[in-house]
Amino acid sequence: MSDEHDRSPLPNPPPPAGEGANAMPQPIKELDFTEIRRAFGHAAASYDAHAVLQREVCDRLLERLDFMTLQPGRVLDVGTGTGYGLAHLRARYAEAELCALDIAPTMLNAARTRLPQPTWAQRVLSRLIPHPSPLTHWVCADMERLPLTANSTNLVWSSLALQWADNLEATLKGFHRVLAPGGLLIFATFGPDTLKELRAAFSAVDNAPHVNQFVDLHDIGDMLIHTGFASPVIEMDMLTLTYADLKTLMRDLKGIGAHNAAAARRRGLFGKSAWVRLEQAYETQRREGRLPATFEVIYGHAWTGDKTQREDGRQVIQFNIGERRRKLGQA
Repeated sequence: MSDEHDRSPLPNPPPPAGEGANAMPQPIKELDFTEIRRAFGHAAASYDAHAVLQREVCDRLLERLDFMTLQPGRVLDVGTGTGYGLAHLRARYAEAELCALDIAPTMLNAARTRLPQPTWAQRVLSRLIPHPSPLTHWVCADMERLPLTANSTNLVWSSLALQWADNLEATLKGFHRVLAPGGLLIFATFGPDTLKELRAAFSAVDNAPHVNQFVDLHDIGDMLIHTGFASPVIEMDMLTLTYADLKTLMRDLKGIGAHNAAAARRRGLFGKSAWVRLEQAYETQRREGRLPATFEVIYGHAWTGDKTQREDGRQVIQFNIGERRRKLGQA
């Protein structure tokens, strides 16, 4: 794996400049939610064997928590998968209440086995004393429709799940809603250059979408600001995996459930002649005997602040009417 790294804080947004200045980019993709759930459900058993890149990105995201002073009482893990990140979050925040959320029940079942199971004595104690130890909740749900109450979470963590959001802005808005004042969102997702070699090879075969679209770093930053987050910081890594052949790359993608989930994707089998043309197109990119697969990884974090500013930019001002009248001599 080669590694190219670029890091920069997000600049302050420009001031509004006329009609449409606050309008956000529309989602650039339409995903088939049923296909996403099916693909990840089938991949639960094979995921860990193929998730080398996913573990590396998760480790790098965990390192970023070293610089955060937050000690959350409740942590939401969005896109738990088989629980690699969840286990590290449990170790880091031993006293916190965790909520593991994923769209695939089989992924959540796999994650359960990764966490330490309660002993017989702990199970008995849990019946006698309410919540004697930190809880872990298991929630099978769509991250765009979080079944959580407002201001109920101190940390929202998501490692390589946001690229599966059909409407990223709506998803970020939901994160802001469930985060308590002073809460933190920290995430990793894929950027537009992800699998650029595979996308170029497919374009030599037909015009159908075969590789999912990914949102640009700057658009993500704009969405964070528009949905009410404060002080967003965005970073980017370019990671390159190399493969002996195209079949091995495709086997890795299938093993982690990373199927083409575009609603407009080509249906039916990919014919033998089309596969040969795809291989030939990808072969033109072979370097030093290996086929490259680039992944643009975007890391970001932002805070909710005191949550006194609405998503449209208006400020919420709170004051005590009785105290104001007293000062004016009207009480």
